[in-house]
Amino acid sequence: MTEPTHSTPTHASPQQVGRPALSVFDIELRLLLEAIYQRYQHDFRHYSLPSLRRRLEEARRDFGVASLSQLQDRVLRSPEDFSRLFGYMTIQVSDMFRDPEYFLALRQHVLPVLQTYPSLKVWVAGCSSGEELWSLKILFEEEGLAERTIFYATDISPQALERAESGIYPVDRFAGFSQNYLAAGGRRTLSDYYHAAYGGARLSSTLKERVVFADHSLATDEVFLEAHLVSCRNVLIYFDRPLQDRAIGLFERALVRRGFLGLGSKENLRFSKRHEAFDEFRAAERIYQKR
Repeated sequence: MTEPTHSTPTHASPQQVGRPALSVFDIELRLLLEAIYQRYQHDFRHYSLPSLRRRLEEARRDFGVASLSQLQDRVLRSPEDFSRLFGYMTIQVSDMFRDPEYFLALRQHVLPVLQTYPSLKVWVAGCSSGEELWSLKILFEEEGLAERTIFYATDISPQALERAESGIYPVDRFAGFSQNYLAAGGRRTLSDYYHAAYGGARLSSTLKERVVFADHSLATDEVFLEAHLVSCRNVLIYFDRPLQDRAIGLFERALVRRGFLGLGSKENLRFSKRHEAFDEFRAAERIYQKR
């Protein structure tokens, strides 16, 4: 009589089902992002992981903790520590008239179309510390559109919004700003728009008219206006594909028919689920027009 055989159950490893095993750091990273969302309602869960890895590793070192789990413990119990960590997780890098060819294309090709509207709304999404907002405001001022335009500048960072609203920047940055401004077709000199004193430069108070600053998250919030131009540059590169599609969907719903969307030089709609809603208006400068 043959003895029955008993097979030992086997469990497929992540590698066997085609999913690479996560490192301990990445597991802790995902748990930290979930904890931040549950505790503070800021959703970074669909931000680009390579970028987050770099920033959170820097934060871990600066906080003086051995792991992201220890960092999570601190930020869950201390809103002050979360506020400090928040600065690492949001990118606040910009220049006035960054990528001058973009602003030149707006000046030469988009603003002549916008001239046909009696009133305009512009949404600067992810405005960071405000350099792009003020660049657009100067552009509209020089093309005679500022008085009929309301600008909405949004970001998830209260600190960034505060810096943007102040309109104060280190004076040594303005040499580079001025070069960009001239390359973007500037009609005057950039010094006409700011006052320098004590190592800083404050933008003219007249530029700040008809500007609204507001907290808004492309990850969790919805459309709040009808816009003729949405400028969201060098933001989508920090999102994963589903969050990129969500953000572009917001822009599509916000824009009037034949309204314009401007993206960063390394961003495009080609691989987005929403690409069929837009035509390439100025492909090289990443300017699209809603169909």
